[in-house]
Amino acid sequence: MTAQKATTASKARRSALTVAALAAGAVLALTGCSAGQLAQTSREVAAVNGNSADVGKIALRDVRFLLPQSEEYNNAKGGKAVLAFSAANLAQATPDELVSVTTDFGQAKINGKADIKAQTTLVANFSKTSTTTTPAAAPAGDKPADPDAHPLLIEVDGLTKDITPGLTYPVTFIFKEGGTVVLNVPVDAGPDNPRSEPVSADTKSGH
Repeated sequence: MTAQKATTASKARRSALTVAALAAGAVLALTGCSAGQLAQTSREVAAVNGNSADVGKIALRDVRFLLPQSEEYNNAKGGKAVLAFSAANLAQATPDELVSVTTDFGQAKINGKADIKAQTTLVANFSKTSTTTTPAAAPAGDKPADPDAHPLLIEVDGLTKDITPGLTYPVTFIFKEGGTVVLNVPVDAGPDNPRSEPVSADTKSGH
């Protein structure tokens, strides 16, 4: 091989290596931007703490275990927890009723009236529970209290495990008309424990 041919081949190899390096850099840059976009999407979280489901004409919303409210309700193994939720009956005329709540980690007990008139909402909570009047889809604060409403407290007693924030626990709801639904129920994050948002790659990289 002559000196001229060797020089030409050497230049060709250097040119090929340069193109490969530039291509690899472009791939890495695109990957970084893509990762940032995915991370940004993952920051979207629910506006409420609990889970939700529709069963028949019943719309279950914000289903969650409350944080410990007292020594009696400690969410610890062997202790007792409180289940909270709202259940709106969207039927035009047919009433419904929460017949039972069951779990495989404790005995659930419904303390109070669990009837749900048509176009009303049954709200279960530790401090206040009631059915509210028409329309069921309107915010609870916009509806007067049902004069026939009775306090309702749903306790899960004899816990066989700790009810821990960050985990979910299967709970079965049975409605007389709506039917049966199983939900994975989280523990309420509480007003002093907001959900944290992960730091995305685009924030770190400056995209």
